[in-house]
Amino acid sequence: MGCFCSRLFDDLPEHVVKSKRLKRPVWKSEKPCTEAELQARREEFWDTQPHYGGDKVIWDALKAACEADLQTAKVILDSAGVVVASDDMSVCYDERGRKYELPKFVLSAPSNIRPGPKPPGTAPQVELTSSSTATSTTPATA
Repeated sequence: MGCFCSRLFDDLPEHVVKSKRLKRPVWKSEKPCTEAELQARREEFWDTQPHYGGDKVIWDALKAACEADLQTAKVILDSAGVVVASDDMSVCYDERGRKYELPKFVLSAPSNIRPGPKPPGTAPQVELTSSSTATSTTPATA
């Protein structure tokens, strides 16, 4: 007989079904971009890709995994039933055998990223210093 899932991944290559140790791809962009440009490109990908096929739940899990550290990413992917075909997460499959391809720019930042303005939504760096005197500005009354 066999278990219920024994034929689920018959069409996939054998190396795909085995658990992978995840890593972030190291890559260089053809055209250097800023962090803000990279973030805009990522948002465009995540907004449009689910409309071309696959399960929205799997796309959401892939997005969460891409934005998480590698240990958390593995837990997210395992929980969603995502099979990682390449150790850099660029090719994955869901439990029904549907293929999900992720571009490198959603998996990691390029090695040649340009300095530039921070993308919207990032917290500014705040430096706290201790001071023995406090100054206050109050409006003058006439």
